[in-house]
Amino acid sequence: MIEKNATSERVLNPLSYAKILRTNLSKPTTLISFALLLLITFCAIFAPFLAPTNPYDLAIVTIMDGRLAPGEEMLNGTIAWLGTDGAGRDVLSAIIYGLRTSLIVAISSALIALSVGLTVGLVAAFYGGKVDSFLMRIVDIQLSFPAILVALVLLALLGKGVDKVIIALAIVQWALYARTVRATASVERRKEYIEAASCLGFSNTRIILKHLLPNSISPLIVLATLQTAHSISIEATLSFLGVGVPITEPSLGSLISNGFDFILSGAYWITVFPGIMLLATVASINILGDQLRGILNPRFTK
Repeated sequence: MIEKNATSERVLNPLSYAKILRTNLSKPTTLISFALLLLITFCAIFAPFLAPTNPYDLAIVTIMDGRLAPGEEMLNGTIAWLGTDGAGRDVLSAIIYGLRTSLIVAISSALIALSVGLTVGLVAAFYGGKVDSFLMRIVDIQLSFPAILVALVLLALLGKGVDKVIIALAIVQWALYARTVRATASVERRKEYIEAASCLGFSNTRIILKHLLPNSISPLIVLATLQTAHSISIEATLSFLGVGVPITEPSLGSLISNGFDFILSGAYWITVFPGIMLLATVASINILGDQLRGILNPRFTK
C-alpha cells in the first residue's frame, strides 16, 4: 500500500495529462517541427527511392557537372534543383543521403550512451556510498573535457567511419545521462515505496528495474531527444573538419565543407542548402524536445 501511494504521487491525473498534451501539441511551432521532422525522417529512410540520383555512385557522377547552378540540367538529363557541388554531385540527392547518415549516427549513439549512462546512474543512486562516489568521479572527469575535443581525440585513435563516429559520440555523451538519472534516482531511492520493497525482500535487481527505473526515466526521454540534436551537430562539425565520416560517405557536414571554398565565388548553394537542412533538423528536434519537457514534467498540474 505504501508503494502504491508513493508511486501514484509521481503520476499525473489522466485528464490533466491529456490537457497538457493537447496544449503542447496544438502550438503552431510544435506542429511545424513535428511535420518537418516526419518529412526529414521519411526522406532519410527512403533516400534511395526519393533522391534523383545516387551522389556517391562513381559511375554516374562526373566532374563535367561540377558547380551547376540550381535548376540547371545535368549531363544525364536530371535537373539539379539545388545545383551540384564541385565534384558534380547533385546537392539535393546528397542532402537526402546525408540526412540518413546524420540520423543513423545520432540515434545509434544516443541509444548506446543512454544504455550505459542509465545503468551507471541507477547503480550509483541505489547503492550510494563508495560506489556512488567512485562512479560519479569518473563522470566528473568525463564532463570536465569539451565534448568536441574528446570526440576529436577518439576519432584520431579509431580512424574514420560511421561506426567510429557512433562509438565516439556514445563515449562523449554517456556521462551526461548517468549524471541526470543519478540525480533523479537518488531522490526516488529515499522514498518509502523503495524502503517497503526492500522490507518485503525484493531483490535489488527487481527494485531497480521495476520501481526505481520507471520513476527515473522521464527526464532521460527529454535529454535523449535534445542529445540526438546535439549529436547531429557534433557529427556535422567532425565531418566539416575532415575527421568524421569518410568523403565517400554522405554527410551534411562534409557537404558544407566541400562548398566552403566556393562560397565567395558565387557557388553559394553548395554550402547554404546543406546548412539550412542541418539547421532545420536540429531546430525541429530541439523544439520537440522542449515540448516533451512540458508534457513529461510531473510538476505540471494544470
